[in-house]
Amino acid sequence: MAKSKSEETPLMTQHKAIKARYPDAVLLFRVGDFYETFNEDAVIASRVLGIVLTKRANGSASYVDLAGFPHHSLDTYLHKLVKAGHRVAICDQLEDPKTVKGIVKRGVTEMVTPGVAVNDKLLDNSHNNFLAAVHFGQTNLGVAFLDISTGEFYIAQGSVEYVDKLLQSFRPAEVIFAKQQQKHFRQTFGSRFYTYTLEEWIFTNTYAREILHKHFETHSLKGFGVEDMSDGIVAAGATMHYLKDTEHPNLQHITALQRIDQEDFLWMDRFTIRNLELLQSTVEQGKTLIGTLDNTLSPMGARLLKRWIVFPLRDIARINERLDAVETLIREADRTRALQQHLKVVGDLERVVSKIPLKKINPREVMQLARALQQVTEIKKILSDSDNPYLQQLQEQMDPCDTILEKILAEVSDNPPVLANKGGVIREGVHEELDKLRAIATSGKEYLLRIQQQESEATGIPSLKVAFNNVFGYYLEVTNSHKHKVPPNWIRKQTLANAERYITPELKEYEEKITGAEDKILVLEMQLYDALLLALQEYIQPIQRDAQALAKLDCLLCFAHNAVQFKYRRPVVNDAFHIDIKDGRHPVIEQGLPPGENYVTNDMLLHQDEQQVIILTGPNMSGKSALLRQTALITLMAHIGSFVPAASAEIGLTDKIFTRVGASDNLSGGESTFMVEMNETASIINNISPRSLIILDEIGRGTSTYDGISIAWSIVEYLHDMTAHRPKTLFATHYHELNELENTHARVKNFHITNKEVGNKIIFLRKLAPGGSRHSFGIHVAKIAGMPPQLIDRANEILSQLESQHIESPMEQIAAKPQKVQLSIFDAHSDTFKDIREKLDSVDINRLTPVEALLKLSEIKALLQ
Repeated sequence: MAKSKSEETPLMTQHKAIKARYPDAVLLFRVGDFYETFNEDAVIASRVLGIVLTKRANGSASYVDLAGFPHHSLDTYLHKLVKAGHRVAICDQLEDPKTVKGIVKRGVTEMVTPGVAVNDKLLDNSHNNFLAAVHFGQTNLGVAFLDISTGEFYIAQGSVEYVDKLLQSFRPAEVIFAKQQQKHFRQTFGSRFYTYTLEEWIFTNTYAREILHKHFETHSLKGFGVEDMSDGIVAAGATMHYLKDTEHPNLQHITALQRIDQEDFLWMDRFTIRNLELLQSTVEQGKTLIGTLDNTLSPMGARLLKRWIVFPLRDIARINERLDAVETLIREADRTRALQQHLKVVGDLERVVSKIPLKKINPREVMQLARALQQVTEIKKILSDSDNPYLQQLQEQMDPCDTILEKILAEVSDNPPVLANKGGVIREGVHEELDKLRAIATSGKEYLLRIQQQESEATGIPSLKVAFNNVFGYYLEVTNSHKHKVPPNWIRKQTLANAERYITPELKEYEEKITGAEDKILVLEMQLYDALLLALQEYIQPIQRDAQALAKLDCLLCFAHNAVQFKYRRPVVNDAFHIDIKDGRHPVIEQGLPPGENYVTNDMLLHQDEQQVIILTGPNMSGKSALLRQTALITLMAHIGSFVPAASAEIGLTDKIFTRVGASDNLSGGESTFMVEMNETASIINNISPRSLIILDEIGRGTSTYDGISIAWSIVEYLHDMTAHRPKTLFATHYHELNELENTHARVKNFHITNKEVGNKIIFLRKLAPGGSRHSFGIHVAKIAGMPPQLIDRANEILSQLESQHIESPMEQIAAKPQKVQLSIFDAHSDTFKDIREKLDSVDINRLTPVEALLKLSEIKALLQ
């Protein structure tokens, strides 16, 4: 039978009402010194946090599940719940229980979800924590990315593929979209994101503009250059609505909306970002480009470097601006060292300043902010006489905010506590009344000692002592042997086994003074601290500009450090249509080599008119994939303004890098290796341009040999003959038949990775040389991998038999008569063999007469003609 409302306890009635407003969140309900969870929330909390699940009474003959933890452990437990993928609503007591009769008023003061986390334990210093919103428009998709912990707010719109790439690049902690688009979102972007859905009316242009105008206090969005991005604006409006919805009203640190234009950056689709292992490795514990290049000194720099890597520049002037600055920093080593020393002290200025409007900045962080501003002053001085225009520009953007810096240093004590309500935050000499109250509180002990001495002498009780407890405050303690000496005006409060405790009017009067002073001190300190935070609000924008300038400087210093440390050279980036790399090295593999071992360097020339397509053959495990990747990574590094691992590199401006490397399955998505491979290759073929760089590794490996050769062959012909773009292409393959293409296509060149055979062993020399290779050395690789000797011997036998029976390669026939051959991914013989198999399966050999057998054989022979 359902329980009537009147039978529930008032506390549980209040809990039920608040929980109804946040049904999909774990509600942390403050009760006294504990945060409690009830019912299904308690079961979740018990499981995720490893705390005890108990029961408590809820009115007559009813019990509810209960699990709780002390309120001061909130930070510890909160991040565990959020990391486990739960939304958490924090419900606090809104009144002082001492002043209220009956039930205390409570309300949700903050909602924490993966995308709106500001707690330090939930954040990684080197990663942004983006909330993304996706809006499905009529022709385009709109997307917005907002990091509440730094105030960064980006907006973009475009095709499904573009938005997919942005989601891969920004890697948001949470994605929101309209409820009715749930199935569509899953089909388009898969299930790799933590998602939350909102009502459809939130994703409308009128509402989005209204909420954004209100937040930025503008009449239009023209000032941000996004007025024309209707679909993006809808997504941006949804993110702001979501922040308000999750109890985040103080968002003064979100001061701008930044536009992301596809044309501004070198395009890499999500396959390329994955295949080149820019941010994440495809193998466990694998090395990445960001892991190799990131020698930044501040969290802001580390986060910006990630964005520079996934959004390389496409503007030669801006690329050279960065390269010039890096060259200056390498040349001026003393200046660079001084900048590095100051930058190390800055800390996470971006996140600290973002805590000001959220009222989450503690006194110690305020002092960190002051130290960071002191470094800004020094960095400005160091850069003031630099002759590099970009470094000059950065120092001009910096503002030491002298007024607020002086105020912080004058008002906040040198080593303040973490919690403002613990006292000791404000310096002496800031507030006269505060100093007087402190004098009373601190001189109290001396006064009490004086009372003790005075009364001891007056009464002749040598063992008399003054002490304090929470029950009746300060008291005088007298041992039983001296209690007959106690004056009549003392009031007895407690009798112990061997002593008695008394109070006196003078002691009570001073106690009131001391405890009153301590309470007043805390109230005054909090008022002064709040006033300081209010003054800091005015400086949020200039401090954010400081953080952005310092982050850019940090990335440039990182590039300069890498260039010196790893012997990188400045690339020449120009308008040419070729890539010419001398003695190139793979930046990631090079750093992973054992000490003393040198990386085997290689030259690489890709030229639109002379050497457009390179067919690269060579033994498995010889380094084909490494050479392909290093060409793409050197090109990418040049476009982010970094020096590169090569003796020299001339890089023609590249607008797109496509890679199809390895045979990564998407079996969880219901697609085979071959299907994934064809989808990714189709994405390349349909998006190429004259400035594209295409890296293809082992295309066609996921299907039968003849299908694979046919597809690989036709892809090369298409890139060479059937598109006017002539994209620069590196094609590694184990199909040696493709070497024939060099004879019939002028801009196709064969290269191979060299090797040396010593006895029955093979040594990979990892050096590129002209001409094709005729062997894959698969059996040698199997031997190296530790296959049993009898298996290796048998493989060699089979190989000898196949080679002795080998007739003229079908690919040589294709090359000889290309105009008569229609290449197809379907093998014509496959259908014939299928028909033969069906005919044979239908035959019952036990009942077949010799004549019938001859007739059946004749039918099969006819099929083969």
